[in-house]
Amino acid sequence: MKITKILAGTACLAFAAAACAPGPDAGTAAEPGGPVSTKVPSKEIELKLVSTPESGAAIKEIIRLWEAKHPNIKIAYQETGYDDYNKSLNLSLASEQAPDLALLNSVGTTVKDKLVRDLSPYADAYGWDKVYPSTQLDQWRVAGNGSTLGKGPLYAAPAGFSLVGVYYNKAKAKELGIAEPPKTLADFEAALAKARSAGEVPLQLGNAEGHASLLVQLTGQSLDGAEKAAKWTYGQSGATFDTQGNRTALDKLGAWAKKGYIPGGANGVNLQGAVDKFTKGQGLFFVDGNWDAARIAERLGSDAGFFAFPGAKATGIGTSVAYAVASKSEHPDAAAAFLDFLHSPEASAAQFKAGFMPADPAVAKAQPGTVMADVVNAWTRVGDDNGLVAFNNNATPTMDDKLTAATQELLAGRTDTAGVIDTVQDEWAQSHG
Repeated sequence: MKITKILAGTACLAFAAAACAPGPDAGTAAEPGGPVSTKVPSKEIELKLVSTPESGAAIKEIIRLWEAKHPNIKIAYQETGYDDYNKSLNLSLASEQAPDLALLNSVGTTVKDKLVRDLSPYADAYGWDKVYPSTQLDQWRVAGNGSTLGKGPLYAAPAGFSLVGVYYNKAKAKELGIAEPPKTLADFEAALAKARSAGEVPLQLGNAEGHASLLVQLTGQSLDGAEKAAKWTYGQSGATFDTQGNRTALDKLGAWAKKGYIPGGANGVNLQGAVDKFTKGQGLFFVDGNWDAARIAERLGSDAGFFAFPGAKATGIGTSVAYAVASKSEHPDAAAAFLDFLHSPEASAAQFKAGFMPADPAVAKAQPGTVMADVVNAWTRVGDDNGLVAFNNNATPTMDDKLTAATQELLAGRTDTAGVIDTVQDEWAQSHG
């Protein structure tokens, strides 16, 4: 779920109505060409859709709702773990058994390699620009170079929105005398120290897939500000990862590991393993996205809480879950019709139930005192402060691998802040100059 975009260097709430980036790049050729149809095919068709467990609960329910409306169009669902999915997606899309619909965790090289279809003709035909604010669609526009985001043809459609913040165990916080979520980084560190002194796990973390990078990003952007952080994520000229906020964030991550604030075996635990540990009571805090809200709420009940990372202004990492149509799909009209269904009221309700902010914001209503109410409140705060920032992991096609390796080495004591900064910025410069 490491995907997000903030357009034109300005952080924007995904529900904001104002555009934050240039529109389509007229100089970029759309492909494949030819007429498209918004008429749902009446013949029997089977579409294959591939996704990951993090998005699975929502999309499986949406598939059920779709098939109830269109029984002639079956959707075969295939789920692969996050890490393996990202590594194998391009090969899958290029194969003779390519899926029709695929979750995009990042654009990567899918556009450059012509593996996914330009959806601009369908967006025009369905009027998606009237359904979604430009900030929601522009994040999936890719320029002619295949890597610059925010302009050019559209290559994916939204299916709910993510926000990364901090989960906390309310029962443990109460036992530790922590009456409310931390408001500053100093408050956050003080809470970590208090948990450690009490024999609790201060900060649960699974870093087998590089999710420590989310903690680094949240800390860094809370200090640097969302606008500055977003410029680097979008690959804007002159941006750098070598900022005071990122240096402080990496210093903190290394120090927290040494102080025992983070579990010693974090590099060997994946995200869902960390969710399991947190929901079994191992951790005061846990950095994760709202895609796991339903699972955490089911297990922790009223003890589950969520807040935007502390700072002078509320910032978060977030984007839309998005699905693309494979270039090799033999049924693009049917696949696009399914994508259009993603913003329906019933599909939006399924998205919200699974923990995502829905395509239709009218259904984003949660019972007070629940973790989803906390997520909605955090989403609103981040929006009010223009604090939504793209995932650093998607700044280049291979940045996720670099950040995973770099944070694992930092937690293991095999590198330092300067080493991570150099590695990450060098990787960025290869794509963006």
